[in-house]
Amino acid sequence: MNDLNKPSRFAKASPDHSEKHFLEGGHSRFSELKHAIQIFLECIKGFRALHFVGPCITVFGSARFTSEENEYYKIAREIGKKAALEGFTIMTGGGPGIMEAANRGAKEVGGKSIGCNITLPKEQKPNSYLDRWVEFHYFFVRKLMLAKYSYAFVVLPGGFGTLDEFFEIITLIQTGKMKNFPVILVGKSYWQGLLKFIENPICSQGAIDPHDLDYIQVTDSPEEAVKQILEIAMGKFGLKYSEPKKPRKFFGERGL
Repeated sequence: MNDLNKPSRFAKASPDHSEKHFLEGGHSRFSELKHAIQIFLECIKGFRALHFVGPCITVFGSARFTSEENEYYKIAREIGKKAALEGFTIMTGGGPGIMEAANRGAKEVGGKSIGCNITLPKEQKPNSYLDRWVEFHYFFVRKLMLAKYSYAFVVLPGGFGTLDEFFEIITLIQTGKMKNFPVILVGKSYWQGLLKFIENPICSQGAIDPHDLDYIQVTDSPEEAVKQILEIAMGKFGLKYSEPKKPRKFFGERGL
């Protein structure tokens, strides 16, 4: 592990200034300032660590599907392989399950593999298939990093966390805060109920526009998922193969 993977003594929150404490409402001016500084430093930590990772594909999915024989684990691993062979860096939340599978697939074909891990009461350890991992205390900072560096988002089956990440990305696209990069749900049978709910009552009663459904692609095929990514990211947004950015020693930067 390099220095960027070591927890910062400045960004690490004390028990009295945890994220849970931060979200309890207003606190003293000093306490709020301390949180603001911690959040700022955690952002800088992420920017420095991820500046040279190259164009990413972020893969979301459950940490609980840990068996190599799980169908979604297999699909995530295959997507990691195929996307890495096309030159993309595979980024995940850095944990086990679907995240591990996607990172593993990238590593198995010599691709780049990144994890944005989160500190939890029940510690989530980084998986063993990462070229670099960055640990975050604040969920919203972590989600910022998972979104900022990616040209596509692949959403495999998962729970509340995966749903949160999926809907946040879709909301950013819908509201024009993010370009309409491909968002691909993988696992038609798993997502069938959610898609029906989005169509009716959400869309049918006017809570979203019919064209908002066009932001979501659905497939069971790793090949189709990567094909859609290439067509949209490289075709529509003009992403091209080029020499990677070079880190500057003056700033203490390191590439992968």
